[in-house]
Amino acid sequence: MQSHARVVVIGGGCVGAATLYGLAKRGWTDVALLERTQLTAGSTWHAAGLIPSYARNRNIGRMIARSIAIYEGLEAETGQTVGWHKCGQLRIANTRERMDEFHSYIGVAEAQGTRARIVTPAEARELWPLLENNKTMIGGLHHPDDGHIAPADVTQAMAKGARDRGAKIYLNTEVTGFEALPGGEWRVKTSKGDIICEHIVSATGNYARQTGAMLGLDIPAIPILHQYWITEAVPEIVERRARGLPEMPILRDEAFAGYLREEGEGLMFGPYEKTEHLKLFAVDGVPEWFGADLLPEDFDAVAENWEVATELVPALARAGIKSNVRGPFQMTADELPLAGPAWGLRNVWLAEGVPGGILWGGALGHYLSEWIVEGDTGIDMSDIDPRRFGRYANKAWTREKVQETWGTHAELHFPGEDLPAARPAKTAPAYDRLSQLGAVWGVLNGWEIANWYAPPGVEPKDDYSHRRTRHAGHVEAEVRAVRSGVGLVDISPMTKYEVRGPGAAAWLDGLLANRLPKPGRIALCHHLTDKGCVQGEYTVTRLAEDAFYLVSTPRAERLNFDVLWRLLPSDGSVTLANVTDERGCFTVVGPHARDLLQSLTETDLGNAAFPWMSFRTGGIGLAEDVRMLRVNYEGELGWELYHPMPYQRHLLDALLRAGAPLGLKLVGLQALESLRLEKSYRAMYRDMNTELTAFESGLDRFVKFDKGDFSGRQALAVQRHAGLRQRLTTIAIDTDESSVLAHEGVYSKGALVGRISSGGYSYHLGHDLAFALLPEALWAVGTELEVLVLGQARKARVIAESPYDPANARCRM
Repeated sequence: MQSHARVVVIGGGCVGAATLYGLAKRGWTDVALLERTQLTAGSTWHAAGLIPSYARNRNIGRMIARSIAIYEGLEAETGQTVGWHKCGQLRIANTRERMDEFHSYIGVAEAQGTRARIVTPAEARELWPLLENNKTMIGGLHHPDDGHIAPADVTQAMAKGARDRGAKIYLNTEVTGFEALPGGEWRVKTSKGDIICEHIVSATGNYARQTGAMLGLDIPAIPILHQYWITEAVPEIVERRARGLPEMPILRDEAFAGYLREEGEGLMFGPYEKTEHLKLFAVDGVPEWFGADLLPEDFDAVAENWEVATELVPALARAGIKSNVRGPFQMTADELPLAGPAWGLRNVWLAEGVPGGILWGGALGHYLSEWIVEGDTGIDMSDIDPRRFGRYANKAWTREKVQETWGTHAELHFPGEDLPAARPAKTAPAYDRLSQLGAVWGVLNGWEIANWYAPPGVEPKDDYSHRRTRHAGHVEAEVRAVRSGVGLVDISPMTKYEVRGPGAAAWLDGLLANRLPKPGRIALCHHLTDKGCVQGEYTVTRLAEDAFYLVSTPRAERLNFDVLWRLLPSDGSVTLANVTDERGCFTVVGPHARDLLQSLTETDLGNAAFPWMSFRTGGIGLAEDVRMLRVNYEGELGWELYHPMPYQRHLLDALLRAGAPLGLKLVGLQALESLRLEKSYRAMYRDMNTELTAFESGLDRFVKFDKGDFSGRQALAVQRHAGLRQRLTTIAIDTDESSVLAHEGVYSKGALVGRISSGGYSYHLGHDLAFALLPEALWAVGTELEVLVLGQARKARVIAESPYDPANARCRM
């Protein structure tokens, strides 16, 4: 085995082979793959090979399309067959709620470049004539470009494509350890000797937690056991073949919670195990005896699925069973891979936790290799970045969540849904008190956070829907309180860092596009990529000349910290500390916010002493060392109160008592979302991301070219000179009982012209608001558009930014 390589990929499944192939295609040929046994020996060889493109998230949909495009070109490139069957996929809906899901998806499919159509029950039965007895079907969703592929064949083809370009593959080579070398390289220790490399890519499938442990990482993924059956020949399929009819699409019917597809002259049936029946695998490590093995059939776990499937598809009941395949594959809490940089380690990349390595392999190989070689990707990867999970995602948490995630895989899911497993986990001290006051809890970055508050006599329980929820009226009351009275929002899960040291100001100034605030002041600042796109947004408070307090979205706690940590100067002149757990935060906001707070503090809250976008440290009630920031996400007079956690219960009670005469109302995240849309405030990872530049996101006023150099400045200067081709624009949308969500297509005179990045209902204005990414010709206020919402074309129009109080007079009251 060679002693050095530029990149070492660990794992010879589909994902590992795809990554090696991607690197070699980009010209990095001094790369090697290490596999402990043989290629495809893990989950790959027994995978069902399904390639479903159904994804309401635009980024995920495009990644799946990339896998399909790569696989479709492999045979011509390598000369090896990959067993690609482009038979399509048919999903059946038996309820209005499932049809709502499909109609909502149709609104995003075209915008992400995916062909899909709603079909009638008659059309569905024409596509799948063996589905004879479904009497409850009300429609379906057909993807003509989906299919299934031979897992081992496509993996071997990518391995050949990599070898043909000079990459090396070493089989029967087990990795036994890692050593970080002083020069920044890695020593990978194996059963065949050591190999030194610049980059490591871990794609070890069921061994992810063991590989991670050798690197000091707690990988939030655990394998689950899934099974499928293959039947003997089915006469109806034999007849179809004899008549030259096309292969039927892969069938998914929520009634039997599984998939059915042709396999040779028979059928493959893969039922989804429910949570209570699902078995996990290798929670404490893959057993020594396990290799390219299968586990015993577990019919009892899916007996109900089988009973329903054979009733709906009698041909399945009549066919004899030829074989059962039951084996493990990786699962994460959100059923998405962990692909990207490993936190806290330099030049270590993860391609782990992949639930469906065949589906994801091509895309992960393409985008990870791009990230490694080019330093960036052409697509927003935040949805699968492994740093999206924080420290809370330990083994115990992961075990509960993956069982729930796969166990509800086939169930109907709704926008904003928060499932109950492994909750509550992280709670602030006011959790019990807020629960008594009607908090209906969601979860952000492991923290419990109130979505809305149920008034007395109303059950504090979420009702989910693609249409207007039953609790919408209570959310509206919270919005009204902020706009006309005073509200209290618990935003304790916000990510909080402290940056200190003699070099802190110069370091931050070189990263952030906006000017740093002066001591005692606040600024909204963005950390851009070299391409001028947004990788982080911070509310920056300058505590002193050399001390800064940075607040960002909860989801970015691990990710942003890791990005900043990699950029710290080596001379020790700057320290970066994650202080998220040290302080909670209450926002007191609304026209009466000053009246409420002034009764509890000796700090002068008047405009002259405490202007907008400034901060003071003082006492509120008995709580000391409260950082009072006169800034908020709601667009009203208000303060964010970052308080030491031990004072939180007292501070809450003090605010409630002082606010009672003023009609203080508790306010949750759903109201906050409506309020921020009315101000055209952008949201990270939706309206700002690593794919849109700061100008395209409409952040021009936060980019200061006259401040000196900063990350992304050169790219933005080029774009400013060349002019923008697209930009996020605020639009108003007519609405009825359903609202725009995100990723929907935007149309002008019947033609697709853009997409929605985020949106929702404005309770104050009485219609939907959204951000639409549009070409320059459509930016003018008043431009008429259409947006698909639940499959219906809704009238829309471009409006001016910040439809509520565009001059920010309310914030300055």
